Amino acid sequence: MKGAPPRAKAARRVVTALSGAIATIVAASFVIFAGLAAAPGDPVAQILGAKATDQARADMRERLGLNDPFLERYWHWLVGAAQGDFGTSLTSRQDVTALIGPRLLTTLMLVVMAALLIILIGVGLGVIGGVSERSRPVVSTLVGLGIAVPSFVAANALIGIFAVKLGLFPTYGSGSGFLDKAWHLTLPAIALSIGYGAYVSQLTSTAVAEEADKEYVVTAHGRGIPTGVVLRHHTLRNAAMPVLTASGLAVAGLVAGTVVVEQTFAVDGVGALLIRSISSKDYPVVTAVSLLIVVAFVLVTAVIDMAQAALDPRERAAS
Repeated sequence: MKGAPPRAKAARRVVTALSGAIATIVAASFVIFAGLAAAPGDPVAQILGAKATDQARADMRERLGLNDPFLERYWHWLVGAAQGDFGTSLTSRQDVTALIGPRLLTTLMLVVMAALLIILIGVGLGVIGGVSERSRPVVSTLVGLGIAVPSFVAANALIGIFAVKLGLFPTYGSGSGFLDKAWHLTLPAIALSIGYGAYVSQLTSTAVAEEADKEYVVTAHGRGIPTGVVLRHHTLRNAAMPVLTASGLAVAGLVAGTVVVEQTFAVDGVGALLIRSISSKDYPVVTAVSLLIVVAFVLVTAVIDMAQAALDPRERAAS
């Protein structure tokens, strides 16, 4: 509505973003639950073993609610998940929330460390490559290498050089205490950030280079305005939108990327738990972790959308 005040428009935008995020999460939860329900294998056989009697298996199926209609099972699970109750692990018989909780903190710390590396180094290299034609070939080479090397290859190379050969970092584990955890998670964070950092650097370099060649920037230089002022107030400000989008999507992708890196470095995080749960057909844990990954991705992208609206000059002018 044209005549709506700016605050009303902002409120509607937030409500729309949150509504879309909730709808996406519910739809994703249904797909995840349905996919695991249709997956081959019998969780009852995984729990009781091959020598269990038919009666024991029937009793276990009844206890787990596996004889209930699919939609009824999904609804009970969704209501419980909304309250933080994801059920009980089929293999360890522990509460799934209690099982995920301490591992989630480890994964979050790994994601934050990798995100800082991506933003500081990725954006920094991109800015250098965008404003300096002399540095652009070097930055392009580094970006190409970062994109071409998979995270598990980078992880093994980092272990071989910095952990085994030089002995500067531990080869595996999560550590205990903040500083020890940070030390243990340094190599995993570097391995996790290389590909995403290269992606952010590439888009940043392109965006900054495009802005640097525009007429208003050339005019500002011709008027004798210092290069640093032009860079901060003109080039970077107008290149911020695609850089913000690239950085946000990279950070959102980190959550899923931890699965491979945590397994390689034997970090006891959510990603490693997901791999173990898949191999043991522990469906309640797989469902909960998969949903957490979706929630993290959706929330980050929702924050990106709102940040883009806040940075949009037209929205600022309307306010």
